[in-house]
Amino acid sequence: MTDPDAPLILWFRRDLRLADHPMLTAARSTGRPLIPLFILDPETEAIGAAPKWRWGLSIADFAARLGAMGSRLTLRRGRALEVLQSLAAETGAAGVMWSRAYDPVSKARDTAVKSALRQRGALAESHPGFVLHEPWTVETGQGGFYRVYTPYWKAVKDRPVPPALPAPDRLPAPQSWPRSDLLDDWAMGAAMRRGAPICLPYQAVGEAAAMARLERFIASRADAYKAERDFPDREATSRLSENLTYGEISPRQIWHAGFRAMQQGAAGAEHFLKELVWREFAWHLMHHTPEIATSNWREEWNAFPWRDDNPQAEAWRRGMTGEPFVDAAMREMYVTGTMHNRARMIAASYLTKHLMTHWKVGLDWFADCLTDWDPAANAMGWQWVAGSGPDAAPYFRIFNPAGQADRFDPDRRYIHRFVAELARLPGGAARAYFNAVPRSWGLAEGRPYPTPLIALEAGRERALAAYAERNA
Repeated sequence: MTDPDAPLILWFRRDLRLADHPMLTAARSTGRPLIPLFILDPETEAIGAAPKWRWGLSIADFAARLGAMGSRLTLRRGRALEVLQSLAAETGAAGVMWSRAYDPVSKARDTAVKSALRQRGALAESHPGFVLHEPWTVETGQGGFYRVYTPYWKAVKDRPVPPALPAPDRLPAPQSWPRSDLLDDWAMGAAMRRGAPICLPYQAVGEAAAMARLERFIASRADAYKAERDFPDREATSRLSENLTYGEISPRQIWHAGFRAMQQGAAGAEHFLKELVWREFAWHLMHHTPEIATSNWREEWNAFPWRDDNPQAEAWRRGMTGEPFVDAAMREMYVTGTMHNRARMIAASYLTKHLMTHWKVGLDWFADCLTDWDPAANAMGWQWVAGSGPDAAPYFRIFNPAGQADRFDPDRRYIHRFVAELARLPGGAARAYFNAVPRSWGLAEGRPYPTPLIALEAGRERALAAYAERNA
């Protein structure tokens, strides 16, 4: 029989917080000593430069929070199962607990880990992860999964959401702590190179920063959220996508705060909750149709004549298309690590429609450059804009970057903030772009702004002609 004093290993991943943590609450209730662990496994090693760097910042903050309450975060590098088995042997651990993930790569890894540990007689227990509702618990009247957002929203908007769980006041420590790698030795920010110090001031790292963001949004921005969220020059959004990505805050905490604001009359609070559920819907789809991240969700789009990577796509990547709104969006990403949602739609539409480039080219670039990279939201967003995905925008809806700027950036404050060549007196963010991008691009202040890659109307007509031919 398992020693009742044998410790449990708590395998942390995208859940780097103490409050509202089902796995941590369950582990604490056992009374056993607890060994928090983060594994730099091949699955984590494979993510893009910006999210990997940002994840490292979150790990450091979480380790400090654990240390402040008398616990420690053990760091190990290697294949997850091998690390867990080795650590269990070293510490005499009774088993492992973790929070679920829903992308296909993580699910395959976790399934194999759970099976192997249980075959050895160890406890292997997964707990609810970074969603409001487990994907398999939300079904249509016919018993299948939802393929369209609006019915999904109607199905969950009145569904009870359990209250957020309190943070533990302490975690029982083992008799001795196992060896730990040094986080600096992992060099999780190496691929960011000179971009890291440019992006760093724009990050709000850790659980305390996430909660402060939420409280600030509810107090000062929730009321005007629906009316102002599409204007990228305004501080109108919560910016919590960064914190949700690493589990520094839970969707339940956000839901309850937004719901209270809605009950108290905040005009934009319900729309804010709808955006939270849009993320939820993305994970619902990724669980049920994992191919959404790698291939056209609608198979009829497989024959569409999108181009593979090309020189115009490279100009798009560099923020040098000659279309100010598109270039501002791309440069915002290099300077801050994130991109306003309206700007994401415009940049994605320009690449997939005006430049006729496959959405996968853009999806992969965002996955490398966004510090708030979310594999499900990224995949659904790109396919929505491209027209090939679930609940997609009609292909003939082609965002005109100039018209969008007139509507959502009429004074060009957003464009001038990030495109130095177009500003009379470029500010720090616009100039920082040249220090954030790779030196190999050869970009420097003072060069003339590029001419447009393609006339907007010509690009639109080309895209519509390809769409018409595909449907002929």
